[in-house]
Amino acid sequence: MVLNADSHQTALALKGIRVLDFTWIHAGPSATRILSDQGAEVIKVESNNALSVVGGPASATARGLGQRHNWNAGKLSISLNMKTPQAVDIARRLVAVSDVVAENFSGRVMPSWGLDYDSIRAINPGIIMLSMSGFGRIGPWKDRVSYGQTLQAWSGFTQLTGFPDTDPSGPASAYSDAVGGMAGAQAVLLALIHRARTGRGQWLDVSQFESLSALLETLVLDMSANGPAAAMTRSGNRLPHGGGAPHGAYRCSGEDRWVAISVFSDDEWRAFVDAIGNPQWTEDQRFVTGEDRCRNADTLDSFVESWTMQHTAEDVMGLLQAVGVAAGVVQTGADLSRDPQLQERGFFRRVMDHQGEYRTIESAPYRLSRTPGNVTRGAPDFGSDLTYVLREVLGMSDDELADCAIAGAFD
Repeated sequence: MVLNADSHQTALALKGIRVLDFTWIHAGPSATRILSDQGAEVIKVESNNALSVVGGPASATARGLGQRHNWNAGKLSISLNMKTPQAVDIARRLVAVSDVVAENFSGRVMPSWGLDYDSIRAINPGIIMLSMSGFGRIGPWKDRVSYGQTLQAWSGFTQLTGFPDTDPSGPASAYSDAVGGMAGAQAVLLALIHRARTGRGQWLDVSQFESLSALLETLVLDMSANGPAAAMTRSGNRLPHGGGAPHGAYRCSGEDRWVAISVFSDDEWRAFVDAIGNPQWTEDQRFVTGEDRCRNADTLDSFVESWTMQHTAEDVMGLLQAVGVAAGVVQTGADLSRDPQLQERGFFRRVMDHQGEYRTIESAPYRLSRTPGNVTRGAPDFGSDLTYVLREVLGMSDDELADCAIAGAFD
């Protein structure tokens, strides 16, 4: 079955769910973007004090534009100055008509507004509150703030990323934010299922530190086997346990072009050797068995790269895949934008923003046959849905709106 990625889907898994979204930066907005894609009405509370990368008043800057449209696509935007009692009152009224409240501040912010879980539960007993923080709401580090790179370092991720003879490098982007966003959305979905059965809401305490640490599979395995003496080190492109050879990323012809190759079995090795024309070095006694090849991996890699550098990455991939050897081009952003697999599945979408301009953003990385969902519009302009939310959702009168405006409630 082929789904039309461009048609507006009426069958949405989260249709009728309203999310009051106080999140910012990356992790929180990416979590609520997942909910928005599946039909939830996400009301994003924004502020002039927000960083440009999350779509404050400087959202049209080169840095803020792409980030904003990816993370906030399909949402509504209102602006509130939460330093005023009128804005806090509006927020509390929105809590009363929402299903989920999402935030990723430090543990001090929401209580300072009287919007901690106990307070909002008193307003709406069925409310689900998603609190995403660096380290969670309990523990000795519960009040500390963090960013992606520091979390990656603290979790051990950075220590494992890089080559044995170089300094730790870590992922190039804030990988922990993306991981935390997925964990946050998953937690909300589980809580919605629970509420559908019981009618009871709950507080979701999501730790980005733990979300990232949960991905360190081989490190945990090492710890379980060796206890505190576990000492996994950086292994570059090679697997730390049970790795094959050749196994790595190899330079190809062209500027900064690479291909990844993985050979595990003797059958794959023989297919690899035949595919590259049986050069003399493949008969070296150092490469006879898998253990030999792993033991002499550095020397083997130099020979493999002497061959790959004579060919394009695409040619190497095609040649090796044709004989059953795992190989893939190390793709750049430009490569991904024209990748035929992503194009066929409609992963990159062009959607219209509030100004009528088309923006290219990511779509959901999964396809549901009955409730496909997907983003249908770009991120809103700062505060562009304030009138709709206050009048239509809350039913506020002209006099109330005027009083709030005079008091500076709308940031």
